[in-house]
Amino acid sequence: MPAKTLMIQGTSSSAGKSIIVAGLCRIFRQEGFKVAPFKAQNMALNSFVTKEGGEIGRAQAVQAEAAGIEPSVHMNPVLLKPEAEASSQVIVLGKVFKSLEASQYYKHTPNLLKVIEDSLNRLRSTYEIVVIEGAGSPAEINLKKREIVNMRVAKMANAPVLLVGDIDRGGVFASLIGTLELLTKRERDLIKGFIINKFRGDLKLLKPGLDLLEKRTGKPVLGVIPYFRGIAIAQEDSVYLDERQASPTSGNVDVAVIRLPHISNYDDFDPLEEQDCTVRYVPRVYELGNPDLIILPGTKSTIADLIYLQKQGLAQAIIHQARSGIPVIGICGGYQMLGKSIRDPDKVESKHDSIAGLGLLNNTTIFNHGKTTTQIKAQVLANEGLFKGLKGLKGIEVTGYEIHMGQTSSHNCQPVFQILETPQGRADYFDGAVSSNGLIFGSYIHGLFHNADFTHHLLNRLRQLRGLPITAAPSTNKQEIYDKLASIIRQNLDMSQVYKITFGRK
Repeated sequence: MPAKTLMIQGTSSSAGKSIIVAGLCRIFRQEGFKVAPFKAQNMALNSFVTKEGGEIGRAQAVQAEAAGIEPSVHMNPVLLKPEAEASSQVIVLGKVFKSLEASQYYKHTPNLLKVIEDSLNRLRSTYEIVVIEGAGSPAEINLKKREIVNMRVAKMANAPVLLVGDIDRGGVFASLIGTLELLTKRERDLIKGFIINKFRGDLKLLKPGLDLLEKRTGKPVLGVIPYFRGIAIAQEDSVYLDERQASPTSGNVDVAVIRLPHISNYDDFDPLEEQDCTVRYVPRVYELGNPDLIILPGTKSTIADLIYLQKQGLAQAIIHQARSGIPVIGICGGYQMLGKSIRDPDKVESKHDSIAGLGLLNNTTIFNHGKTTTQIKAQVLANEGLFKGLKGLKGIEVTGYEIHMGQTSSHNCQPVFQILETPQGRADYFDGAVSSNGLIFGSYIHGLFHNADFTHHLLNRLRQLRGLPITAAPSTNKQEIYDKLASIIRQNLDMSQVYKITFGRK
């Protein structure tokens, strides 16, 4: 018997669909069900590499983790990664299909719909419940005839839909009612209830609005989820960066992450906030200030974003800070930028044959048509600067994943990591490079700072160099975080109604 399905759609991007799906996956798992997440098409620059080497949206990897299962390409069969020049790299079943502009992409969606249906059927044949996430809004009237992620998927799976609205932005009642008004009768019938998300304040003051919403639509409000903090779960939408800028965390280490136009996998830096760091995403030179650490993050368009740094004056500012003794770390595309030059002879990523890098590492990167996507286990090799002192980092093992176009060769630079293992078995190659003073390093490893022991010792070495007090290791437990999320959703969502909607019974 195929799995039951439940779909979470939203009135807009960043309404909270991803985190609610993660919470529901955790709840269903706690109740003893075999549950899996699914999102037909994702547009995100935060991605993850599965064990089979396939690339999927980071949110689906998190949801799978909450469900206690291994992420699979079938949980996100189509991933769009926006690039410079108004195109997106299209990932199908974890592998690069091609780069397309929007008008070209929609010519392929009929065939992609078949891939999506096959992946969904595979999950439904393996699990007891599949929790499906929509994208954006189902009421985008200019896209409805061509979309392959919202109501078309709901009809394909005959999935009941819960519609989420973000009250923190304002206008939640208009957005919920307006969304219904723009749907067909069959689509409205699939929507079984509403969830109000990110509520702050006295629930009694909200009740008249909830009553009117139910009376106007004939559909129940199943819950009001409070605005919460302190649950570090990866986000996929760049809107999250805008929201968090208003209230950055407070810590004794000031970390400036350069906010590139095509920033990717910015959840790499979430663990820094758990280790007493203030993490600022900096888009302009005057906001850089005098941080204790500068990080150049990953990017989907390295050359375009490097040109942006040069035009904004950020490139010169970073070089000046580095030469003044401020440590600089580059991850993936940021690592490529730290080198002497980036070459693109086949115009894989841009129209430029080559471009000068920041010159902080003696590296050269050459783009080619191949894309590296693999999980890795590695150990630290470097033993200078940031890697020296205190307990010392040399020999510490880390896990993570690589997602990158291009290959980087180092000239007279010590590598940072030795790769010991991939899902294919034992490995023996080097990653990254470190400057002679040990204060500048780059690596292709995403998820590096999610290795708590590595991050704790690296930050305490940084504190030592900057004359700051060292701190104790945090006691973060990812499984406890998922349990906490599940508890919040249980307390504020009518789960008996959710089960009735999902199974047709309590």
